[in-house]
Parts: sequence; structure tokens; C-alpha cells
Amino acid sequence: MGSNIKLDPHGEALLKQYRELRPTLEQLAKDAYDIIRHALRDQGIYVTAIEHRVKTEKSLIGKLELKGAKYKSIDDITDLVGLRVITFYTDEVDKVAAIAKRIFDIDWKESVDKRKLHELDAFGYNSLHYICRLKTGGPRFELQMRTALQHVWSTIEHDTGYKGAVKIPREYMRQFSRLAGMLELVDDEFSRLRLVLTDYRRQIQTLVKNGQLDDVPLSADTFRSYLDLHPFDRLNRRIASVNQAEIYAVSMLPFLPVLESFGLETIGDLQRFIDQNSDDAYQLALSQLAITDLDILSSSAALQYLCLVYVLKHDGGRDGIKAIYDTINGESNANAMLADLMLEQAKTLPFMQKAKK
Repeated sequence: MGSNIKLDPHGEALLKQYRELRPTLEQLAKDAYDIIRHALRDQGIYVTAIEHRVKTEKSLIGKLELKGAKYKSIDDITDLVGLRVITFYTDEVDKVAAIAKRIFDIDWKESVDKRKLHELDAFGYNSLHYICRLKTGGPRFELQMRTALQHVWSTIEHDTGYKGAVKIPREYMRQFSRLAGMLELVDDEFSRLRLVLTDYRRQIQTLVKNGQLDDVPLSADTFRSYLDLHPFDRLNRRIASVNQAEIYAVSMLPFLPVLESFGLETIGDLQRFIDQNSDDAYQLALSQLAITDLDILSSSAALQYLCLVYVLKHDGGRDGIKAIYDTINGESNANAMLADLMLEQAKTLPFMQKAKK
């Protein structure tokens, strides 16, 4: 057996059953893992890890030596196959559990919610444990669901020997309990903060949809919500019509630092920025595109010309134009040449004449 442990005849019989069952257990571990992985993905739940394993023979022998008499057959040992789902947030443990109830048959008599035990030093063991069976039948298996912080703490406890045979002095036990309490608080606060931020984003989306744009600060999240209203579509279509160009979608988030550098603080400021500069942005685009046969255009073209017009109107000159290109394209010496070309093409446009007066 590769071990100094001597099992009694009953233990040897259980071990023999395990060896015969091993191929089935390996397949069960794989099937259960695939089922829960696909179910979580289909529900849009992203977890930090999904682990699966079959209990090793060495581990089983140790278990049988200690309490082999309590098992009548190998089927009574429920953790021969184990799965563990590690979530980011505490509330996601319950979401995973709800999915597990749907995709597996749960043995409720054997399952336990260790989160409800409320032991002072049990943070790392506060997993939700389900004893499951595939809908198609077969051996039972254990499914553990816990947060990433609970998993890390459990690993630390195991590594330090906190739950080992050697008794740890009371002062160190107290430090462990304090740290466990702090981590449990952090775990709960992360979940609470996520809920608060989710509510905030919903409120912002409502304000944007209702047109209360001056009440919405400009940020990455609010900019995304504003883009759902397609504020640049009309100008993009005007620009594309110059050469009957096709428009392909790209991200406009790289322009956010440029807009912030203009002093725009709210989505309302951004809307006024568009309204005040759209006609001039079209004229600038027309001066460039009319002399080309460009027949494909990115969806950021309108916003790029709006930014260029703003810089030109506010006397940002070559450096201001280059800064835009550096931000959206990455710093390059070629951006200085693009800036010079832009200045040359724009100098005869009406809005530039007004800016000089």
C-alpha cells in the first residue's frame, strides 16, 4: 500500500472497493466540474477558481484508520470526489449554491452550512458544503463554496499548523481569532460596497436616460452609460457621407483623458461640447476627407474631430493637437507631423478665422 498504516479487514475491504471505483470517480470529477463550470458561465457568474479532485489512496487510508468502522461501504464516504468553487464575494456563494441545487441532486441530511455555526475562530472554515449527486446518478461527491478570502485564510491556517496536533499558546490563538474577525469584516464589506456601487451605477444610468446630464459627473462608468445613447452617431454619419464610407465600431474610452483635460466635469458639459462643436468638426473632417477616397471610418472619428476642433478654437496649437494624438494613439514622433498637417489644413476654415479675431 505504500504506507506503514495497517488497516483492519473492514478497512481493507473498503480500500479494495475504492480501487475498483477509482476510474468512475475520475470521470465523475471531470463531469461534475464541466457541468458546474458551464452553468456558472451561462448565468454570467465569474468566480476566481473551480477546483476538483479525487481523494488519494494515501488520504483515504488515513481516514479509514481513524474512522473506517463508521462506513458500511465505500458509498458512505461522501468526499471521495471533491469540488470547490471560490467566489469573489460572499453573496456569490449563495448564487453558486442556487445553481448547484438546480444542476445536482443535493443530499440535505449530509450537507452543512458552516457559515451558520458562528464559531469565533472558524472564518477559514465558513464554507457552504453540499453533498451532491449527478442527475444521472452515480456516487456522491462534496461541493464546497467559499470566498477567496476564506480560502486564503484556510490555507494560512493549514500552513501555520493552527489546526494541527500541537497546542498553540493562548496569546497566539487570540491573534488568529482577531485576524479572522478582521478578514470576515473585510469579506462582508467588499460585498456591501459592491452592492452600493451597483446601486450608484443604476442611479447614474437613470439620470442619463432621463436627460439629467448636469447631475452626472464625467467618469469611465458614466461615459459608458452616455455612449449607450449613441451621442456621436449623427456626426459620424455626416462625416461618413463625404466618401460614403463604412463605419466600424471601436472603443471611445481612450478619449476620456482628453475630455477631462478640457475641463469637462459632467455629462452635461460633454453634451454641450458636442452641440457647440459638431458643425465645425464636420467642416474639419470635410477638408481632410474630400481629397481622399477613404471608404472606411472608425466610430471614434466624430469624437476625434470634435477634440481637434476644441483645441484649435482654444489656441492649443501644435502641442495641443499632438497631445490628443499621443493620448489616443500612443506617443510617437509621427504625431508631431500629423499635428503640423492638421494645422495646415485647418487654417483656412471659418471657425479658425473667427478664433483669430
